[in-house]
Amino acid sequence: MKYKLDWPEARERWTALWEGRRLDRPLICATAPRETRCIPPKPRSGRQKYLDPDFNRRWFHAQLESTHFGGEAIPSFLLNGGWVASCYGARPHFNLHTIWFESLPFDWDAPPAFDLDWKDVWFRRYETLHRAIVGLAGKDDFMVGQVCLLPASDVLALLLGGEQFLLALVERPDWVRRTLRKLTENWCAIVGHFHLLTAATNDFWYGNAGWARVWGPEPFVSTQSDISCMLSPEMFAEFILPELDLVGQRFGRVWYHLDGPPAHRHLPALCSREYLRVIQWVPGAGQPPNGPAYLDLYRTIQRAGKILHIYVPMENIESIVRSLDPSRLIIETTVRSVREANELLAAARHWAGRQARV
Repeated sequence: MKYKLDWPEARERWTALWEGRRLDRPLICATAPRETRCIPPKPRSGRQKYLDPDFNRRWFHAQLESTHFGGEAIPSFLLNGGWVASCYGARPHFNLHTIWFESLPFDWDAPPAFDLDWKDVWFRRYETLHRAIVGLAGKDDFMVGQVCLLPASDVLALLLGGEQFLLALVERPDWVRRTLRKLTENWCAIVGHFHLLTAATNDFWYGNAGWARVWGPEPFVSTQSDISCMLSPEMFAEFILPELDLVGQRFGRVWYHLDGPPAHRHLPALCSREYLRVIQWVPGAGQPPNGPAYLDLYRTIQRAGKILHIYVPMENIESIVRSLDPSRLIIETTVRSVREANELLAAARHWAGRQARV
């Protein structure tokens, strides 16, 4: 891989992780700035940042040339513009920090059909961007990864508005179940479409790109349900698990983004699903960063046979490595230099060798 010359060793460690084999240290993705750096372009607008092919090609190139991908870190960056690939007629808005949609006007006597329109103008704009980045990546320069696509439950909550979505769960549960099923079918079709588009030329199409850089020896998909933070375990089981079950049925292996304390109550249900192989825990705004404060949660995930994926600040990595099963652990971190990345990997071998009993 052009931007990761030690890829064969990293690939072996990623493969060992998915197979549950214990090596000399856990899997650690440590990114650092290179001494020689390219200055990335600055976007003039949110729309340019998220959807302009030329801008993104220049931005990707600068970031790749300026970043050291230490340990098992994978050269890859997120295309957040994928959000617009499933906006179902809602108008997207852009700023330099995010994309959001206007809620759809809604008539319960004639609700939207949520049909998948492959010719939708916003879908085609994102597809053009995706093709441009796949072309830049070539066969194996870097990983493009799965399209960044909101799952069915989050899309429906966004398009209805949060309050109306929650009311519909109680007042129109049959309609919500049918609609989530259709939106999930659409999600699978869109993900599959971009899998095929990327796989035509790029060796790493089945990775997970960007803010959660993950690779596996076989294809997998990533998903989440941020709206589930507002649901009881009973509603999660009724409305969200069927969505996840369909995704697991279609794609086999699933990486799941679990975000914040309110989502923690759904961990038993998530751990009950065999297809769900990796759980990424994000503490959420205003909470302590990943570290000793969450050891009980980490152990719950690992004892269920799941791989734990966490971003950990440097000062908390030693306690994590000493306390958890390294065969089911992905640690991401950012360090200040290539030297510091190499020192971290050497130290992790020492910590894992003197590990406390899990």
